[in-house]
Amino acid sequence: MASSSSSVTLPLSFTSKPTNKISFFSSSSSALRWKKRTFHFSKLLYAQTPLITNQLIQTQPSQFKENDQITPPSSKLVLLLGASGGVGQLVAAALLQRNVKSRLILRDPEKAATLFGKQDAEKLQVYKADTRNQDELDPSIFEGVTHVICCTGTTAFPSKRWDDNNTPERVDWLGVKNVVSALPSAVKRVVLVSSIGVTKSNELPWSIMNLFGVLKYKKMGEDFLRSSGLPFTIIRPGRLTDGPYTSYDLNTLLKATAGQRRAVLIGQGDKLVGEASRIVVAEACIQALDLEITENQVYEISSVEGEGPGNEVQKWQELFQGAHSQ
Repeated sequence: MASSSSSVTLPLSFTSKPTNKISFFSSSSSALRWKKRTFHFSKLLYAQTPLITNQLIQTQPSQFKENDQITPPSSKLVLLLGASGGVGQLVAAALLQRNVKSRLILRDPEKAATLFGKQDAEKLQVYKADTRNQDELDPSIFEGVTHVICCTGTTAFPSKRWDDNNTPERVDWLGVKNVVSALPSAVKRVVLVSSIGVTKSNELPWSIMNLFGVLKYKKMGEDFLRSSGLPFTIIRPGRLTDGPYTSYDLNTLLKATAGQRRAVLIGQGDKLVGEASRIVVAEACIQALDLEITENQVYEISSVEGEGPGNEVQKWQELFQGAHSQ
Protein backbone atom coordinates (compact mmCIF):
# COMPACT_ATOMS: atom_id res chain seq x y z
CA MET A 1 0.00 0.00 0.00
CA ALA A 2 1.50 3.34 -0.96
CA SER A 3 2.23 6.05 1.57
CA SER A 4 0.02 9.11 1.61
CA SER A 5 1.19 12.13 -0.33
CA SER A 6 -1.03 14.54 1.61
CA SER A 7 0.45 17.56 3.38
CA VAL A 8 2.54 17.13 6.51
CA THR A 9 3.17 20.00 8.91
CA LEU A 10 6.55 19.51 10.52
CA PRO A 11 9.14 21.96 11.93
CA LEU A 12 11.89 22.36 9.35
CA SER A 13 14.47 24.82 10.67
CA PHE A 14 15.35 26.28 14.05
CA THR A 15 16.88 29.61 14.94
CA SER A 16 20.13 29.42 16.85
CA LYS A 17 18.80 30.87 20.10
CA PRO A 18 19.00 28.39 23.02
CA THR A 19 17.33 28.14 26.44
CA ASN A 20 14.44 30.51 27.07
CA LYS A 21 12.71 30.37 23.72
CA ILE A 22 13.00 28.46 20.51
CA SER A 23 11.55 29.21 17.09
CA PHE A 24 10.95 27.15 14.02
CA PHE A 25 9.22 27.48 10.71
CA SER A 26 6.49 25.12 9.59
CA SER A 27 4.82 24.78 6.22
CA SER A 28 1.63 23.34 4.80
CA SER A 29 2.10 22.02 1.29
CA SER A 30 -1.61 22.35 0.60
CA ALA A 31 -1.64 26.10 1.29
CA LEU A 32 2.04 26.83 0.56
CA ARG A 33 2.25 29.03 3.61
CA TRP A 34 5.08 29.36 6.10
CA LYS A 35 4.58 30.36 9.70
CA LYS A 36 7.11 31.18 12.39
CA ARG A 37 6.29 29.56 15.70
CA THR A 38 8.01 30.48 18.98
CA PHE A 39 7.84 28.48 22.19
CA HIS A 40 8.61 30.12 25.55
CA PHE A 41 9.42 27.73 28.33
CA SER A 42 11.23 29.81 30.95
CA LYS A 43 7.93 30.31 32.82
CA LEU A 44 6.67 26.74 32.80
CA LEU A 45 5.34 25.53 36.13
CA TYR A 46 6.25 22.13 37.52
CA ALA A 47 4.01 21.96 40.56
CA GLN A 48 3.58 18.68 42.34
CA THR A 49 0.20 17.07 41.74
CA PRO A 50 -1.73 16.48 44.99
CA LEU A 51 -2.85 12.98 45.79
CA ILE A 52 -6.51 12.46 44.88
CA THR A 53 -8.80 9.94 46.50
CA ASN A 54 -10.35 7.54 44.00
CA GLN A 55 -14.00 8.28 43.51
CA LEU A 56 -16.55 6.51 41.32
CA ILE A 57 -19.07 8.94 39.92
CA GLN A 58 -22.27 7.38 38.61
CA THR A 59 -24.08 9.54 36.12
CA GLN A 60 -27.82 9.92 35.81
CA PRO A 61 -30.10 8.15 33.30
CA SER A 62 -29.28 8.70 29.64
CA GLN A 63 -30.88 11.50 27.66
CA PHE A 64 -30.57 9.50 24.44
CA LYS A 65 -33.78 8.67 22.67
CA GLU A 66 -34.58 4.99 22.36
CA ASN A 67 -33.77 4.92 18.65
CA ASP A 68 -30.32 6.36 19.32
CA GLN A 69 -29.27 3.02 20.83
CA ILE A 70 -28.68 1.30 17.54
CA THR A 71 -27.08 -1.86 18.94
CA PRO A 72 -27.98 -4.22 21.79
CA PRO A 73 -25.98 -3.99 25.01
CA SER A 74 -22.42 -5.28 24.72
CA SER A 75 -20.72 -7.65 27.15
CA LYS A 76 -17.56 -5.54 26.99
CA LEU A 77 -16.44 -3.10 29.65
CA VAL A 78 -13.98 -0.72 28.02
CA LEU A 79 -11.61 1.28 30.20
CA LEU A 80 -10.86 4.54 28.38
CA LEU A 81 -7.96 6.81 29.27
CA GLY A 82 -7.67 10.30 27.80
CA ALA A 83 -11.42 10.68 27.28
CA SER A 84 -11.25 14.48 27.52
CA GLY A 85 -8.78 14.71 24.63
CA GLY A 86 -9.57 14.94 20.91
CA VAL A 87 -9.40 11.25 20.04
CA GLY A 88 -10.67 10.13 23.44
CA GLN A 89 -13.83 12.22 23.21
CA LEU A 90 -14.70 10.62 19.88
CA VAL A 91 -13.99 7.12 21.20
CA ALA A 92 -16.23 7.70 24.23
CA ALA A 93 -19.06 9.07 22.08
CA ALA A 94 -18.86 6.14 19.66
CA LEU A 95 -18.90 3.59 22.49
CA LEU A 96 -21.97 5.25 23.98
CA GLN A 97 -23.73 5.23 20.63
CA ARG A 98 -22.99 1.52 20.24
CA ASN A 99 -24.25 0.74 23.73
CA VAL A 100 -20.83 -0.43 24.92
CA LYS A 101 -20.27 0.04 28.64
CA SER A 102 -17.37 2.40 29.31
CA ARG A 103 -15.33 3.37 32.34
CA LEU A 104 -13.38 6.61 32.13
CA ILE A 105 -10.39 7.73 34.17
CA LEU A 106 -10.29 11.53 34.38
CA ARG A 107 -8.41 13.99 36.53
CA ASP A 108 -11.50 16.21 36.44
CA PRO A 109 -14.60 13.98 36.40
CA GLU A 110 -16.93 16.94 35.96
CA LYS A 111 -15.75 17.12 32.35
CA ALA A 112 -17.58 13.88 31.64
CA ALA A 113 -20.99 15.43 32.24
CA THR A 114 -20.08 18.45 30.13
CA LEU A 115 -18.84 16.34 27.23
CA PHE A 116 -21.18 13.36 27.24
CA GLY A 117 -24.28 14.53 29.07
CA LYS A 118 -26.11 12.56 31.74
CA GLN A 119 -25.69 8.83 31.19
CA ASP A 120 -26.86 5.80 33.11
CA ALA A 121 -24.13 4.18 35.23
CA GLU A 122 -24.77 0.95 33.34
CA LYS A 123 -23.40 2.69 30.24
CA LEU A 124 -20.83 5.12 31.59
CA GLN A 125 -18.78 5.21 34.79
CA VAL A 126 -16.23 7.84 35.68
CA TYR A 127 -13.33 7.46 38.11
CA LYS A 128 -11.32 10.35 39.41
CA ALA A 129 -7.63 9.50 39.16
CA ASP A 130 -4.36 10.63 37.62
CA THR A 131 -2.52 7.97 35.64
CA ARG A 132 0.77 9.76 36.27
CA ASN A 133 0.50 8.85 39.96
CA GLN A 134 0.54 5.11 40.55
CA ASP A 135 -0.88 5.45 44.07
CA GLU A 136 -4.14 6.78 42.63
CA LEU A 137 -4.81 3.71 40.50
CA ASP A 138 -6.85 1.74 43.00
CA PRO A 139 -7.51 -1.89 41.99
CA SER A 140 -11.26 -1.20 42.04
CA ILE A 141 -10.83 0.91 38.90
CA PHE A 142 -9.90 -2.19 36.92
CA GLU A 143 -12.46 -4.65 38.27
CA GLY A 144 -14.44 -6.23 35.45
CA VAL A 145 -12.54 -4.42 32.69
CA THR A 146 -12.36 -6.51 29.50
CA HIS A 147 -10.76 -4.05 27.07
CA VAL A 148 -8.64 -0.89 27.31
CA ILE A 149 -8.13 2.08 24.99
CA CYS A 150 -5.41 4.54 25.97
CA CYS A 151 -5.54 7.92 24.19
CA THR A 152 -3.54 9.99 26.67
CA GLY A 153 -0.97 12.46 25.40
CA THR A 154 0.44 15.96 25.62
CA THR A 155 2.18 18.39 23.28
CA ALA A 156 5.56 17.63 21.69
CA PHE A 157 6.92 21.09 22.55
CA PRO A 158 6.62 23.06 25.80
CA SER A 159 3.20 24.69 26.04
CA LYS A 160 0.53 25.58 28.57
CA ARG A 161 -0.46 21.92 28.54
CA TRP A 162 2.85 21.12 30.23
CA ASP A 163 1.74 22.93 33.38
CA ASP A 164 1.32 20.76 36.45
CA ASN A 165 4.10 18.42 35.26
CA ASN A 166 2.07 17.26 32.26
CA THR A 167 5.18 16.49 30.21
CA PRO A 168 5.74 13.68 27.68
CA GLU A 169 7.81 11.79 30.25
CA ARG A 170 5.01 11.88 32.81
CA VAL A 171 2.12 11.24 30.40
CA ASP A 172 3.46 9.08 27.57
CA TRP A 173 5.87 7.04 29.64
CA LEU A 174 5.03 6.98 33.35
CA GLY A 175 1.27 7.24 32.81
CA VAL A 176 1.22 4.34 30.35
CA LYS A 177 3.59 2.29 32.51
CA ASN A 178 1.44 2.83 35.61
CA VAL A 179 -1.78 1.77 33.88
CA VAL A 180 -0.32 -1.28 32.14
CA SER A 181 1.23 -2.41 35.42
CA ALA A 182 -2.14 -2.19 37.15
CA LEU A 183 -4.20 -4.06 34.53
CA PRO A 184 -5.49 -7.55 35.37
CA SER A 185 -4.14 -10.40 33.25
CA ALA A 186 -7.66 -11.25 32.08
CA VAL A 187 -7.89 -8.12 29.88
CA LYS A 188 -8.60 -9.20 26.30
CA ARG A 189 -6.99 -6.27 24.48
CA VAL A 190 -5.11 -3.05 25.20
CA VAL A 191 -5.17 -0.48 22.39
CA LEU A 192 -2.55 2.24 22.74
CA VAL A 193 -2.48 5.41 20.61
CA SER A 194 1.13 6.37 19.93
CA SER A 195 2.66 8.26 16.96
CA ILE A 196 4.36 7.72 13.65
CA GLY A 197 8.12 8.30 13.75
CA VAL A 198 8.76 6.71 17.15
CA THR A 199 11.37 4.36 15.69
CA LYS A 200 13.09 7.21 13.84
CA SER A 201 13.56 9.72 16.63
CA ASN A 202 17.23 10.20 15.71
CA GLU A 203 16.48 10.94 12.05
CA LEU A 204 15.33 14.21 10.46
CA PRO A 205 12.67 15.52 10.65
CA TRP A 206 11.66 13.25 13.53
CA SER A 207 14.66 14.31 15.63
CA ILE A 208 13.22 17.84 15.67
CA MET A 209 9.83 16.56 16.77
CA ASN A 210 11.66 14.59 19.47
CA LEU A 211 13.64 17.59 20.73
CA PHE A 212 11.87 17.37 24.11
CA GLY A 213 11.56 13.58 24.11
CA VAL A 214 7.96 12.99 23.02
CA LEU A 215 8.79 10.23 20.52
CA LYS A 216 11.30 8.63 22.88
CA TYR A 217 8.76 8.45 25.70
CA LYS A 218 5.97 7.19 23.44
CA LYS A 219 8.29 4.41 22.28
CA MET A 220 9.12 3.54 25.90
CA GLY A 221 5.39 3.27 26.60
CA GLU A 222 4.96 1.03 23.54
CA ASP A 223 7.83 -1.22 24.59
CA PHE A 224 6.49 -1.59 28.13
CA LEU A 225 3.10 -2.66 26.80
CA ARG A 226 4.71 -5.12 24.40
CA SER A 227 6.68 -6.75 27.21
CA SER A 228 3.70 -6.90 29.60
CA GLY A 229 2.29 -10.12 28.18
CA LEU A 230 -1.11 -8.48 27.67
CA PRO A 231 -2.75 -8.74 24.22
CA PHE A 232 -2.15 -5.37 22.57
CA THR A 233 -2.66 -3.28 19.46
CA ILE A 234 -0.63 -0.11 18.95
CA ILE A 235 -2.00 2.59 16.65
CA ARG A 236 0.50 5.19 15.38
CA PRO A 237 -1.36 8.07 13.71
CA GLY A 238 0.13 10.82 11.60
CA ARG A 239 -0.33 14.45 12.57
CA LEU A 240 -3.83 14.63 14.02
CA THR A 241 -6.51 16.68 12.29
CA ASP A 242 -10.29 17.06 12.64
CA GLY A 243 -12.30 16.34 15.71
CA PRO A 244 -12.93 18.24 18.92
CA TYR A 245 -10.40 20.22 20.88
CA THR A 246 -12.45 21.68 23.74
CA SER A 247 -15.84 21.14 25.40
CA TYR A 248 -17.96 19.66 22.65
CA ASP A 249 -21.24 18.16 23.72
CA LEU A 250 -22.24 14.61 22.85
CA ASN A 251 -24.56 15.57 20.01
CA THR A 252 -21.72 17.47 18.36
CA LEU A 253 -19.37 14.53 18.80
CA LEU A 254 -21.81 12.11 17.19
CA LYS A 255 -22.13 14.40 14.17
CA ALA A 256 -18.38 14.86 13.71
CA THR A 257 -17.17 14.25 10.19
CA ALA A 258 -13.79 14.02 8.50
CA GLY A 259 -15.22 15.73 5.43
CA GLN A 260 -13.59 14.39 2.27
CA ARG A 261 -10.68 12.82 4.17
CA ARG A 262 -12.43 9.54 4.97
CA ALA A 263 -10.21 7.07 3.12
CA VAL A 264 -7.78 5.24 5.39
CA LEU A 265 -4.18 4.17 4.79
CA ILE A 266 -2.72 1.60 7.18
CA GLY A 267 0.89 0.47 7.15
CA GLN A 268 3.51 -1.26 9.28
CA GLY A 269 7.22 -0.72 9.83
CA ASP A 270 6.97 3.02 10.57
CA LYS A 271 7.03 3.88 6.86
CA LEU A 272 3.74 5.74 6.53
CA VAL A 273 3.64 9.54 6.70
CA GLY A 274 0.88 12.13 6.45
CA GLU A 275 -2.02 13.36 8.52
CA ALA A 276 -4.68 11.36 10.33
CA SER A 277 -8.23 12.42 11.12
CA ARG A 278 -9.02 12.01 14.80
CA ILE A 279 -12.33 10.52 13.72
CA VAL A 280 -10.53 7.82 11.72
CA VAL A 281 -8.10 7.12 14.57
CA ALA A 282 -10.95 6.76 17.07
CA GLU A 283 -12.72 4.26 14.82
CA ALA A 284 -9.49 2.29 14.30
CA CYS A 285 -9.12 1.97 18.08
CA ILE A 286 -12.64 0.62 18.49
CA GLN A 287 -12.31 -1.81 15.58
CA ALA A 288 -8.98 -3.13 16.91
CA LEU A 289 -10.60 -4.22 20.17
CA ASP A 290 -12.18 -7.31 18.63
CA LEU A 291 -10.33 -8.10 15.41
CA GLU A 292 -8.13 -11.13 16.00
CA ILE A 293 -5.81 -10.10 13.18
CA THR A 294 -4.78 -6.95 15.10
CA GLU A 295 -3.63 -8.78 18.24
CA ASN A 296 -0.01 -7.99 19.15
CA GLN A 297 0.39 -5.80 16.07
CA VAL A 298 1.58 -2.24 15.46
CA TYR A 299 0.04 -0.08 12.73
CA GLU A 300 0.64 3.36 11.30
CA ILE A 301 -2.47 5.15 10.09
CA SER A 302 -3.28 8.20 7.98
CA SER A 303 -6.35 9.47 6.18
CA VAL A 304 -6.75 10.95 2.71
CA GLU A 305 -9.55 12.11 0.44
CA GLY A 306 -11.93 9.39 -0.63
CA GLU A 307 -14.58 7.07 0.69
CA GLY A 308 -13.74 5.50 4.03
CA PRO A 309 -14.62 2.22 5.73
CA GLY A 310 -16.99 3.86 8.20
CA ASN A 311 -17.65 1.41 11.00
CA GLU A 312 -17.93 -1.69 8.82
CA VAL A 313 -15.95 -4.46 10.47
CA GLN A 314 -15.19 -6.31 7.22
CA LYS A 315 -13.65 -3.25 5.59
CA TRP A 316 -11.44 -2.59 8.61
CA GLN A 317 -10.44 -6.27 8.65
CA GLU A 318 -9.31 -5.92 5.03
CA LEU A 319 -7.39 -2.72 5.77
CA PHE A 320 -5.47 -4.28 8.65
CA GLN A 321 -4.88 -7.43 6.61
CA GLY A 322 -3.54 -5.34 3.74
CA ALA A 323 -0.96 -3.76 6.02
CA HIS A 324 0.39 -7.21 6.86
CA SER A 325 0.99 -8.06 3.22
CA GLN A 326 3.05 -4.98 2.38
